[in-house]
Amino acid sequence: MGRYVVRRLLQMVPVFIGTTFLIFVMVYALGDPVAAMFGDRTPDPATAAQIRESLHLNDPLWSQYLQYMAGIFQGDFGTAFNGRPVIELMGDAFPNTVQLTLVAFVIELVVGVTLGVIAGMRRGRLIDTGVLVFTLFVISIPTFVTGYLLQYFVGVKWGALPPSVSTEVHFEELILPGIVLAGVSLAYVARLTRTSIAENIRSDYIRTATAKGLPRRRVISVHLLRNSLIPVVTFLGTDIGGLMAGAIVTERIFNLQGVGYQLYQGILRQNAPTVVGFVTVLVVVFLAANLLVDLLYAVLDPRIRYA
Repeated sequence: MGRYVVRRLLQMVPVFIGTTFLIFVMVYALGDPVAAMFGDRTPDPATAAQIRESLHLNDPLWSQYLQYMAGIFQGDFGTAFNGRPVIELMGDAFPNTVQLTLVAFVIELVVGVTLGVIAGMRRGRLIDTGVLVFTLFVISIPTFVTGYLLQYFVGVKWGALPPSVSTEVHFEELILPGIVLAGVSLAYVARLTRTSIAENIRSDYIRTATAKGLPRRRVISVHLLRNSLIPVVTFLGTDIGGLMAGAIVTERIFNLQGVGYQLYQGILRQNAPTVVGFVTVLVVVFLAANLLVDLLYAVLDPRIRYA
């Protein structure tokens, strides 16, 4: 296991370098950071030249990237155009998005797996058809439509939950945006679990466990569910980063100033240091989630061994 983890960590290094380099090139090569700093105003040529020199924008892209990565390893993600260090913006944004992601992940896991198990155990029956129709309905509706509808009916008209998130970010304020953020992923988890359960329930090891007289609950929870969750865990692991990166629409609807909000503002104002810094951290989140998923395979299926 230890050798496998070390090998995977070494494999993540070129992936991290290649991904962050592409992001850096796309952001800095396709735009003019100096022009973005002045907006609609035309900067003085001497001032613009001085800013370019201070930001090393006259250097080749590969040299700019190396300087940027050297700063990252020292905890310096650059300075946003409003004068605040990007690391401070991350300190304000990531805790909010992490809380929202955890709420959405729990909803996605609990509701999605439960619906998938119920549908898979009763394949072809009315409840199975109902789950499939419900998940197809959820997948078909865009997130911004679901968000505004739930915000109006549940939050404003019925008053069941807060319609927006305050600056203090209370737990009950995250339930509604968590449901919206988890909606599409929840539907995919339910369908994936349902398919896996329906396939494995006819397997030989399930028939053997049943023939040995094991209680039905133990057959389902220990034998059937553990093996059926392997593809679901794969999806859930990769979806952690997706939830954080895909919260732009949800955070805008519910006024949550998290990662999605900062990325939106960075893209809108062409704030290159903010965009590159936040996306770099999201790349690390994706890589760490994939490594965790691979390690969880051996927990779910003892037959899996790592060389």
